[in-house]
Amino acid sequence: MTTTAPVADARLLGLAHYAARGVLELVLARHGVTFQQQIALRAAITADAPRTPDELVDQVRGSLKADRADIRATLDELLAQGLLVADGAHLLPTDAGSELLAAVAADTAPVTARVWGGIPAEDLAAAGRVLALVAERANAEFAALTA
Repeated sequence: MTTTAPVADARLLGLAHYAARGVLELVLARHGVTFQQQIALRAAITADAPRTPDELVDQVRGSLKADRADIRATLDELLAQGLLVADGAHLLPTDAGSELLAAVAADTAPVTARVWGGIPAEDLAAAGRVLALVAERANAEFAALTA
């Protein structure tokens, strides 16, 4: 008996995304942060140079396609929690913010290893190419619809 692998489509992509995000959100909840807060904090921590609030809003919007006002509120929450700090015109991650992201990474590492482990490299490469193309096309459609 042979089984046919499912063909990748929007539904399957969504199911995979929400399955992985569900795991991440459980870990984030243990640390008292939301998914959007984690994305915004990561953007500040991984930036090559300090970012202004507007630059962080733009970066997070590029990732999540979330409402700008909601993202701005998320930055305010991170400031109130002491995970970001204002330094002139820029928002910088605090030591507590960096430690939080490191703790989340440590908590998710074993799960990530179990989820992704054992998938052949050539399958991961093919999936990576397809997902990058889908993201590129979807981002272009989003830009056209919001212009």
